[in-house]
Amino acid sequence: MDGRLRDDEVVVGGDARQRYYDSSGYGRPLGGQEIALSRVEAAYLLFKGDLDSVGGMNFRELLADADDEITTRFLVYADLRDRGFYLSPARDGWVDGPRSTSDFVVYPRGKGPWDDAVLYQVRVVGERADVPADELGDVVLAVVDEESEITYLETDRADLRGSSETDLPRGVPADLLDDRVLIWDPPEVLHQRGFYGQSLDDHDGGRNRPDALQLSLVEAAYLADEGVISLSGDDEGTDAATAVRERGRAVEGQRFDRRRRIYRALRERGVVPKTGFKFGSDFRTYADVESADDLGHSECLVRVLPTDHVFSPRDLALDVRLAHGVRKRMVFALVGPDDEITDWISVGRLTP
Repeated sequence: MDGRLRDDEVVVGGDARQRYYDSSGYGRPLGGQEIALSRVEAAYLLFKGDLDSVGGMNFRELLADADDEITTRFLVYADLRDRGFYLSPARDGWVDGPRSTSDFVVYPRGKGPWDDAVLYQVRVVGERADVPADELGDVVLAVVDEESEITYLETDRADLRGSSETDLPRGVPADLLDDRVLIWDPPEVLHQRGFYGQSLDDHDGGRNRPDALQLSLVEAAYLADEGVISLSGDDEGTDAATAVRERGRAVEGQRFDRRRRIYRALRERGVVPKTGFKFGSDFRTYADVESADDLGHSECLVRVLPTDHVFSPRDLALDVRLAHGVRKRMVFALVGPDDEITDWISVGRLTP
């Protein structure tokens, strides 16, 4: 069987519809027995020996005649085909409502382009590509590295929810010291039930509560906004929320306001955020906290990023690998310039 080039498609006649489309899900019907193949599909059929030539070109010549990205797309197409999936180019005329950033639509095993079911929308990228954060959330990234190995990263919308809600006292005296806030002789509920702060002294003298509680600036900003803490000492009488926010911006810049926004959102959803520094993230999260003395395993790592952030696939792979290694889910929280939360994106490894 031979194909002929027509624009960016390869048209095949004869018994092509029955041979390629009806039996194996290749291409799209044109009428009668003719079908149109994408260049990647034609390249795969040439490679497998199921198509003789395209406009007189063999497999090597077809690759050389196409755009530079056909090689990475071919590698992913061939890998998914060899895993037993049927897939189509994600373009108008081939599938309904293709996602603009996808390269392929992958059907569940046993299904094909004649069915309504879609398993994955796949975007193919090389390891040095730029991946805008706001283009993730409903695609699978197929990352092709420099040795042609493929890593699949599934991206979804995340909805973090929990049951960690506690009634808090008001007007608790606190000291703003450098890049943290200290509460001396704090109410037990703050740490034990609300899981705010960290004990300054693990030796509590048998009173079952810390002598002092140190809060991060982002924790203190939230508590100050809620009226839970007030500043004492040199800062007595000043607005605690304003003072803590200004200190946070002084040490972190705009990143502090983004983190503060996500911290509040998580608390309002019943989720307890704690520092994720040792995991290379902004927060680790606990969905259900009954007591600070009896904590479960934190479920997620959260990185807070501006909406216009651009990932490199290498950075995504590092974050996902680390999260998987400590049995957590990797979530990226995107914040716009007006402190608007634009998205929550979960990314994880996928084996198709």
